[in-house]
Amino acid sequence: MRIALMATATTLFLSACGSSPPPAPATPAVPTTSSAQQAVANLASASGSLVSGKLTLVPMTDGVHVTGTIGGLAPNSSHGFHVHEKGDCSAADATSAGGHFNPFANPHGKAEAGKHHAGDIDNITANSDGVAQVNAHLSGVTLGGGAANDIAGKAFIVHAAPDDYTSQPSGNAGARLACGVITVTR
Repeated sequence: MRIALMATATTLFLSACGSSPPPAPATPAVPTTSSAQQAVANLASASGSLVSGKLTLVPMTDGVHVTGTIGGLAPNSSHGFHVHEKGDCSAADATSAGGHFNPFANPHGKAEAGKHHAGDIDNITANSDGVAQVNAHLSGVTLGGGAANDIAGKAFIVHAAPDDYTSQPSGNAGARLACGVITVTR
């Protein structure tokens, strides 16, 4: 009987050894890019205007959300508002910021309405006191990490006229009234 028990135990042991090993623990995914938690853009006047303001940027799963206040605008006026390709506001007329941020070579257009520059944003409108409240969502861009669509280190520009959303390459929005570099704060 003892031999029979030993033979059964040996058979069970050997059959267990022949089974598949347990799966290895999953390797955690390593992010390919990092992302900032927040950024700001302090807009300073350009082209002799009195326009200035402050914007706060927060990354979202589908883009970047921008909030803030811009003052010094003409009362009840609309203005083109874009992310430009260079974080350089050193020129008196802010032309040092270059053209609209357009990493994928799309035509200029209205945000959320077909193909458009990554830096295209809907016009902002000043109230009767010449102040515009910004609450915009930029889809298809990131904040930090260095991807092609990363807007960290680029510049926001407020233009003198509203963007017509059709004229190429920049919507015929006129002079640059304010410029602010997008700076990651945390």
